[in-house]
Amino acid sequence: MMKRKSFREAECPVARSLDAIGDWWSLLIIRDAFDGITRFTAFQQNLGIAKGMLATRLRDLVEAGVLDLVPASDGSAYQEYVLSAAGRDLFHVIVALRQWGEAHRYRPQERRSVLVDTESGAPVARLELRAADGRRIAWPDTQVIAPS
Repeated sequence: MMKRKSFREAECPVARSLDAIGDWWSLLIIRDAFDGITRFTAFQQNLGIAKGMLATRLRDLVEAGVLDLVPASDGSAYQEYVLSAAGRDLFHVIVALRQWGEAHRYRPQERRSVLVDTESGAPVARLELRAADGRRIAWPDTQVIAPS
C-alpha cells in the first residue's frame, strides 16, 4: 500500500489544512460533530463507517487539535468527542462545502436538508468573501503572495 504524503510542514496553508482534515471521513465526522454527535457509537451508526477506520479518524482529529476527547456529559464512564476551538473554526468550511454541493451536486428540484438560522428559521445566506474594507470580492480579485 502506498504511504500517504504528509503536508504538515508545507508552505501552503491549504495543504497543511488538508493534512489534518482532508479525507472525506474526517469532514463527515466534523459535520456530524456540528450536528451534535459526540459518541463513537453514534458516529459509527450515522456514517456507516467501519469501527477501525472511525477510531483512526477520531484519533487523528484529536491529535490535529480539531476534536477534544472529554468525559461523557452524562457522568457515565464513556468519553465524548467535542469540537475544539480549532474544530469550531471549521464551521465556515463545512458551510462552504454544503453550499457548493447544493449549487452543483443536486438536480434543481431535488429534495435536500436546509441549513437555517435558529432565530428566524430562514435559510442561511450564501457565504461571501469580503476585502478588509468590506467590498465583496471573488477569486479574480485575489492573489497568493509566497513567503520571501
